Amino acid sequence: MSGLHLLSGKLALEFKTIEMMVKIYCKHHHHSSIKINDVCNECADFIRYTNEKLDRCPYGEIKPTCNKCPIHCYKTERRSQAKKIMLFSDPRMIFSHPLLAIRHLLSERNPVPSSVPKNNQTGI
Repeated sequence: MSGLHLLSGKLALEFKTIEMMVKIYCKHHHHSSIKINDVCNECADFIRYTNEKLDRCPYGEIKPTCNKCPIHCYKTERRSQAKKIMLFSDPRMIFSHPLLAIRHLLSERNPVPSSVPKNNQTGI
């Protein structure tokens, strides 16, 4: 997918996890014959959106998982789309991407930072 921001560290891992979840969801729900990188245009657009939001996350490398985050970066429509994708894909991730699934589950246990680091305040 072109036009994606290069993420590193924890952000790259989180992006890879959501990207795999979207691919699982798309494979089972969108039977379009036109797919690029295993996803339809709608899902590719969502992947670009999540990449942009992760790139601009004010928490940076210490970000909590999105469902625990006190800052809601996603627009309401996109947030409901993410929930739908994750509810479907979470239980299936253990079979197709077990290490990502386990890391994601473990990261949910991390505490939410008490404040946004000053050097990461990039705006939403």
